[in-house]
Amino acid sequence: MAANNRRMSGKKGAQVGSGGQRRKGLEGKGPTPPAEMRKGHKKNRIATAKAKQAQRRPVPRGRGGKSSSELVVGRNPVVEALREGVPASTLYVQQFIDNDERVREALQLAAERGGINLMEAPRPELDRMTNGLNHQGLVLQVPPYEYAHPEDLASAAYDEGEDPLIVALDGVTDPRNLGAVVRSVSAFGGHGVVVPERRAAGMTAGAWKTSAGTAARTPVARATNLTRALEAYKKQGIVVVGLAADGEHEIGELQALEGPVVIVVGSEGKGLSRLVGETCDFRVRIPMPGGAESLNAGVAAGIVLYEAARRRA
Repeated sequence: MAANNRRMSGKKGAQVGSGGQRRKGLEGKGPTPPAEMRKGHKKNRIATAKAKQAQRRPVPRGRGGKSSSELVVGRNPVVEALREGVPASTLYVQQFIDNDERVREALQLAAERGGINLMEAPRPELDRMTNGLNHQGLVLQVPPYEYAHPEDLASAAYDEGEDPLIVALDGVTDPRNLGAVVRSVSAFGGHGVVVPERRAAGMTAGAWKTSAGTAARTPVARATNLTRALEAYKKQGIVVVGLAADGEHEIGELQALEGPVVIVVGSEGKGLSRLVGETCDFRVRIPMPGGAESLNAGVAAGIVLYEAARRRA
């Protein structure tokens, strides 16, 4: 009878033996967490990387060291360097020089830019400075370039709330190629370029000129060991993509370009070195229907940077 009364009772609530599970099932799960806390979301990935960076010891700018100072020699090279905004500390002018149009333009450009010392020197002194090169009475001193550290490039990207987009050069020795890569990185919203400390092009006056002024706002980092620098990037969750003629993937297929990525470009003749190639997460190729065997570093980097920028837009 008691059982029958219980069955006919109009009392609401959890049934005997349910343990209240039905009531719990109706309870809400609370507000949706912010994007920074949702695993897999882009903002969560950036926030996690920034937290890891904060746990490390702060990285001062310029840990990549400095290059040595450089001299630009000759009237045309000096004028071109001043036109292109190559950094300069001192313009040396030979005493009693023939004052032609190029000399006048060099003096005018140096005066307009400001911060460039004008020094008059006898010809024997300029001969000594340039080791006997044909300086034509004009010598421009380029101050040492202050390189960033590879970690600086990723940190700067995360500080801006963006996934890192970095280019690393492996065995590229032509400064003009380095300048072209710097220009492409700047054009497509990249965060910098990494070069090895040895057997690689550095930020010379030639690289500055080819960059068309973009080197002033696009940092170049120097790595003591490129392989170790790439491995450090991988530990931060950054994907390392190497360009290779025999790569397993085509650039149009690679979704990794949408996230944090380092694009590694080898030399035109030898490509990627063995250790660097083995360190890459992916090896990709650029389709070339025209049949060309390879592209120079500047062109190859520009193509992949465009694809990355298109995917991120």
